[in-house]
Amino acid sequence: MITVIGCDGSPLPAPALEHLARARLVVGGARHLAAAPVPAEARTVVLGDVGAALAEIDRAAGEDAGDVVVLASGDPGFFGIVRALRERGHRPRVLPALSSVAQAFARVGLSWDDALVVSAHGRELRRAVNACRAHPKVAVLTAPGAGPAELGRALFPQHPRTFVVCEDLGGPEERVVRCRPAEATTRPWRDPNVVLVLASERAAGERGWIAGARPGPAAWALPEEAFDHRDSMVTKAEVRALALARLGPRIGDMIWDVGAGSGSVAVECARFGAAVVAVDRDPAACERIRANVRAHGVRVAVSRGEAPAVLEHLPDPDAVFVGGGGPEVVRACAARALRSVVVALASVERVRPALDALTAAGFTARAVQLQASRLSPLPGDVHRLAAVNPVFVVWGDRDAASSPPAPPARTAPPERRPQTLAELPEADR
Repeated sequence: MITVIGCDGSPLPAPALEHLARARLVVGGARHLAAAPVPAEARTVVLGDVGAALAEIDRAAGEDAGDVVVLASGDPGFFGIVRALRERGHRPRVLPALSSVAQAFARVGLSWDDALVVSAHGRELRRAVNACRAHPKVAVLTAPGAGPAELGRALFPQHPRTFVVCEDLGGPEERVVRCRPAEATTRPWRDPNVVLVLASERAAGERGWIAGARPGPAAWALPEEAFDHRDSMVTKAEVRALALARLGPRIGDMIWDVGAGSGSVAVECARFGAAVVAVDRDPAACERIRANVRAHGVRVAVSRGEAPAVLEHLPDPDAVFVGGGGPEVVRACAARALRSVVVALASVERVRPALDALTAAGFTARAVQLQASRLSPLPGDVHRLAAVNPVFVVWGDRDAASSPPAPPARTAPPERRPQTLAELPEADR
């Protein structure tokens, strides 16, 4: 029998102690093995190299070498060892403890049914960062090299957040620290830790019916009237519908909307939970984008400048929508996009250069002309079809086996040490 026992710093309950007393193999982190009453005759394996430890468990189970106990942090079924054991064909008994996320939110007295929980442990840090950019309440399960300092560097200064760093929860060196992302980059942190990343004004959250991220939007490809725009300079709903299908915005993604105009594509991507940057060179357009962002209650970063130069310092995108700019902009976006690029064009002469730019960057490129005729009323309770201007949509999907070419070397900006902030005011706690 394999029994997985969760450890949260409190004394082990009687059932856990009974299983541990019968164990012939005990696997766990060094701190868990040191704290538990491991039988003297039991063989122990430190859970450092997970693959090697799992191989020892397989061997013991295959040889019927007695009971196996695995000591793991918190709830082992929550981003824990239970998944790996099940994938190898084992059917363990699980005795969970409090998860580190539950303990962290308890320490600050916040509900967490509306929190997004992401893991940077053995996974891409950038996806966790993108979730923190887009959502007001995120718990990040960290790892060495992907902890509070790295999160702080990624979020500072564009994304004002409150960090709650919870170190060694339930252990002898437990510490809970509130700070800004800038301060998180200037101090050492003890492992293990979990970081709550909070937008203070929305930390309380709304009452819902589903845990974690809110459900996606009930409708998309919203009518043009849903956005403030100038002289009908807004991506038409039919074009947005196809663009969204090709962009595939989702939680953990970074989306660029380049030549954003009204920001309608940016807003719609943000409604799906993606982190989004809207880029435009026109100051009035940037203000219009911000107004549309506020009107729809989403989060979109707005970057004013001339593409492609303004793109240089943006975080790498999963997908890009190009609503303005020539082949040079398409090439710059294709050089950075990890998954897809979608380009909307008014003239047929620009289709071939856009296709060539995407193909040269390793994308499989396609194009289509969209032309919709909308029902329009006429006097006498009759209707006619009113044609909308045709638009060419070019898109490219990166092959899963390929990756973006290495970007050209960038001139490093002067090193700037983030300011260490004073203790947070009461309202931000």
